[in-house]
Amino acid sequence: MRLGDWWHSFLVSMQFLTSIPMHKWFARARTMPNAQVAGNALLFYPLVGLLLGALLVVLPFTLNANSVSISPALQAGILLVWWVVLTGALHLDGLGDSADAWLGGLGNPERTLAIMKDPTSGPVAVVVLVLLLLLKWLLLAELLTNQWLLPLLLVPMLARLQVMALIIYTPYVRTKGLGTELKNKAQGRGFWLQVLLVIGGLTLLQFWLSLVLLVVALLVGWYWRKLMVQRLQGWTGDTAGASIELTECVLLFAAVLAYSL
Repeated sequence: MRLGDWWHSFLVSMQFLTSIPMHKWFARARTMPNAQVAGNALLFYPLVGLLLGALLVVLPFTLNANSVSISPALQAGILLVWWVVLTGALHLDGLGDSADAWLGGLGNPERTLAIMKDPTSGPVAVVVLVLLLLLKWLLLAELLTNQWLLPLLLVPMLARLQVMALIIYTPYVRTKGLGTELKNKAQGRGFWLQVLLVIGGLTLLQFWLSLVLLVVALLVGWYWRKLMVQRLQGWTGDTAGASIELTECVLLFAAVLAYSL
């Protein structure tokens, strides 16, 4: 592909994973991507996650640099709202739909997929989302209390690295949609190259903590993939979004636990 096509792929990945209005700033983002551009957007998922992490770190860093005196709990609440705004609640929507479908599907793949298409949210989705956001808020408060900011940078990146692996190595359930293009054009070599780059980059940071988070992210992705294959024989956009949210929450908990040991 030409350099302009790679730039288009990056813009597409930003549009897939964030609510940042790239289409307002770049004309290329307003053009419909072809199958190759849409497929190669997958390769930019970890980079988009790293950019999201950087935008998260900016908030507590700015507050600390300006000696703004607010409690870690309030900082965590503001940070969580900022996190949801940046991602447009896209992955939370996938988690809610998956939670409803998993319980309401009663083990039946067709029923599970049908419930995922329903735009309304049931009580299960509401409970799961409230509990997940509560856990994230508490974990963020713990990290901010102790000024442990590195996980804020790494967690979004690692969660999107594992969903990249999920898409590459798992069949797409539906016969139509962007998922078919992502699957058809996904490049396994690109994933493993990025794993090596991530490991190399982590040696410059807190290596063992970072390595633990990488392993945890891949293990969570592997287990969620196992459940998806057992129930649906593959992944959907909703289950991929759920995978990101669940991985982020588990990684935050792993970071808090690792720092506390």
